[in-house]
Amino acid sequence: MIIGWTILFLAAGVTFATLFADIPAPSAQTAGTMPASPGSFSELVKEARDSVVNISTVKIIKREQMFESPFGQDDPFNDMFERFFGDRIPRESRQTSLGSGFIIDKDGFILTNNHVVERTDEIKVMLANGTEYDAEIVGRDPKTDLALIRIEAEEDLKPLPIGDSEKLEVGDWVLAIGNPFAFNHTVTAGIVSAKYRNLGAGAYDNFIQTDASINPGNSGGPLLNTRGEAVGINSIIVSGSARGGSIGIGFATPINMAKDLLPQLKKGKVIRGWLGVMIQGITPELKESFELKEEEGALVSEVTPGGPAEEARIKEGDVIVSFDGKKIREMSDLPIIVASTPVGKIVTVEVIREGKKKRFEVKIAELDKEIEEGETQIEEKRDLGMTVDEITPSMARQLGLSDERGVVVVQVETNSPAEEAGIARGDVIRAINREPVNDVETYKEKIRQHKKGDVILFHVKTRGGPTLFVPLKVQE
Repeated sequence: MIIGWTILFLAAGVTFATLFADIPAPSAQTAGTMPASPGSFSELVKEARDSVVNISTVKIIKREQMFESPFGQDDPFNDMFERFFGDRIPRESRQTSLGSGFIIDKDGFILTNNHVVERTDEIKVMLANGTEYDAEIVGRDPKTDLALIRIEAEEDLKPLPIGDSEKLEVGDWVLAIGNPFAFNHTVTAGIVSAKYRNLGAGAYDNFIQTDASINPGNSGGPLLNTRGEAVGINSIIVSGSARGGSIGIGFATPINMAKDLLPQLKKGKVIRGWLGVMIQGITPELKESFELKEEEGALVSEVTPGGPAEEARIKEGDVIVSFDGKKIREMSDLPIIVASTPVGKIVTVEVIREGKKKRFEVKIAELDKEIEEGETQIEEKRDLGMTVDEITPSMARQLGLSDERGVVVVQVETNSPAEEAGIARGDVIRAINREPVNDVETYKEKIRQHKKGDVILFHVKTRGGPTLFVPLKVQE
């Protein structure tokens, strides 16, 4: 049973034969508003289809014990059931699944989704001509859902041309080729609906959204532009049906992300760069508080002690607007660019600090897997809707704090400005308007400086989570 909408790691499209023979074939549109609209994609498909493959996988599921008595393993009836019925029930079962992929060079390397091939015992690849080969996994990257597999083919292979996903524009025509519901080499067409989609699946979300019909069985298949180049890898669909059918909302991993990772995938291991900062997006309130001209960039909310950013003198409150010559439009751009930067490379990072642009030279380090994971009452609650207290040594230990800087939030009123801003009990306020707050008296003094309607910028160490800048409007 499916409750509400479901997001499935799938991809591919379903098309159906023309129902009426007397419907005229489409002709090229050459009207002024759509001068480049194709009348047919047939030539493009002929060129691309031999590069797209069908991937079938098998996972062996073993059953250690078929009969279990409520009286335990020593029950004598266990032996009786095993003797009479044990040979009738299989000790293992084969779980099969289907996906897609595409050939990227003549050496037999094939790009697909990680979820198509992970935790499998057998992988078989079928070419467009029906020839089938065993495949082996060369490299996988679960964080971007990409995988590289390889076959030893006895025939010449036709690689699919690789495009540039950054050149895609919203509204561009795209095609999907794959094996939806085991219908081999199904072709569907649509447009780019949006770019840079963040679905909350991970730190490296940066999906191309398309309405080209993609369905279960086409995971790992290519998304093509009108030049027949792969610009994406079909990965996710949003579906409201039990079988995961398309409703016109699908997502593809940009091919540029795969191109950046391919050298490492071929070596069997992906190593990511690390900057050593916690970041957050720029909201209209933060733009005003930091006196920024645009709602662009990544706001540094915390700098990891001893990390590359700290060594380069990047500070909390800096807004990173460029990294290694690449513009940071929004927060989600930075983790992707940093991760693909070679470890040890020295890059230029541009930040806006107090309204001025500054440049820092940063030596990128390697991302570690573990990183990837009182009586004194306070200010009146009527203004902000929260109560704070001093941090005692015992409270610091209880909250897991490395020091006693700041004041701790001990109460938050329901439907108050503090609650709406996301501040919760146990959070520690380290600074107000980028000035340190080390005790309740300092906190109260800074709060009194603001009148109703003002926006106060809090620097908050969330309990068990990251440190963030939180803008909070004094209740009117």
